[in-house]
Amino acid sequence: MDRVSYRHAMFYYSYGDCAYIDGYGTKFNYASIESCSNEFYNALLERGWRRFGEVFFAPFCPYCDKCISIRQIVEEFRLSDNLKKVIRKNRELKVSLGNPTYSVEKIELYNKYHSIMNIKKGWEYNKIDKDKYYYMFIDGAMNFGKEISYYINDKLIGVAFVDILPKAMSSIYFFYDHNYSYLSLGTFSILKQLEIAKMLNITYFYPGYWIKNHHSLGYKERFKPFEVLINRPEIYEHPLWKLYEK
Repeated sequence: MDRVSYRHAMFYYSYGDCAYIDGYGTKFNYASIESCSNEFYNALLERGWRRFGEVFFAPFCPYCDKCISIRQIVEEFRLSDNLKKVIRKNRELKVSLGNPTYSVEKIELYNKYHSIMNIKKGWEYNKIDKDKYYYMFIDGAMNFGKEISYYINDKLIGVAFVDILPKAMSSIYFFYDHNYSYLSLGTFSILKQLEIAKMLNITYFYPGYWIKNHHSLGYKERFKPFEVLINRPEIYEHPLWKLYEK
C-alpha cells in the first residue's frame, strides 16, 4: 500500500475483553483517517479492516484467530431454496437507499432493538441520544457511507448501514423492529445488500467477521461462495485470500 495514501492517518491500538467469546482478551488496531480515499479504504478492507463511525479497526489478537475476515464473491452468489423463501416473505417491503440521516423514528427503533437484545442475548443496554446516533452512523460516512431503510405501509421497521466503493461493499450495522422477526429481516437485509452490489457491478461484499458455528456470527457462511483472509497482514503486507471450501 502506498505510504503517501495514508499520511493523514493516525494509528493506535487497544486491549479489552472479547465481545464474542467469554474469557478471551482482544487487541484491536485502530485508525483515524482524514478524508479517507476509496482506494485506501478498499486496501484496508482487503487486509481485514472495517469502519464504524469515524474509526477504522481490525483485530490482531495475539492468542486467537477465531474472528475471520470473509468476503462474498458477488457475481457468483446464488440463492439457496431457503434464501428464496426469505425473499418471498418480504415482497411487500419498501426499500430505500440514500445518505445516512437522523430522525426520531430511527433513534426510537434503535433503542427498542437494543432493549430487546439486552433481554434476548444479554447485550449491554445503553440508551443513545441524537449526538450518539450522529457519532455512530452519520459522522464519518464521508462519500461512501450509505443507509438502507426498510418500510411496511410507510412504517420504518429496519435500518442498515453500508459503505459502497467502486469495487467493494462493506456491511456496517443493522437494527430492526422485533415485532417483524418473522420476516427474517437480518437475512433479508444481507440479500438486499448483495442485490444492490450486483446491480452496481461490485466485485466483493464484506459482511464482517465470521466465527464458525457462533450464535451471532456463524450465519454469514450461508451466503456462498465466499473467500477467507488466511493471514493478518500489516499495512504494507500482501493479503492472502482463499476460496472457502467446507
